[in-house]
Amino acid sequence: VQLVESGGGLVQPGGSLRLSCAASGFTFSRYVMSWYRQAPGKERELVTNITSVGGFTNYADSVKGRFTMSRDNIKNMVYLQMNSLKPEDTAVYYCHAHSPVLAGPYWGQGTQVTVSS
Repeated sequence: VQLVESGGGLVQPGGSLRLSCAASGFTFSRYVMSWYRQAPGKERELVTNITSVGGFTNYADSVKGRFTMSRDNIKNMVYLQMNSLKPEDTAVYYCHAHSPVLAGPYWGQGTQVTVSS
């Protein structure tokens, strides 16, 4: 099982980044996929998730209207489009897969996002 994030980096406040997560080794289409983040000195928090069927999304209040999560069940990919980035969005972002009936959950290794001028 692998979840491999990419797309992180340094961006100025107000800028945008698109994170990607490539999944392999499990039945991707049957898993709820999520993005979590962990800032220095803080606990890991849920940013957004997307259901396995229907592609319904939920967002933390802090990112609503700025972040958009999507998935491609053919390519086994999830994406996080992040717009209007703020310094408080600085964190390591992790891809996560969960199913209430199948094996897991699974975590990626994380990708660093730094928002700074």
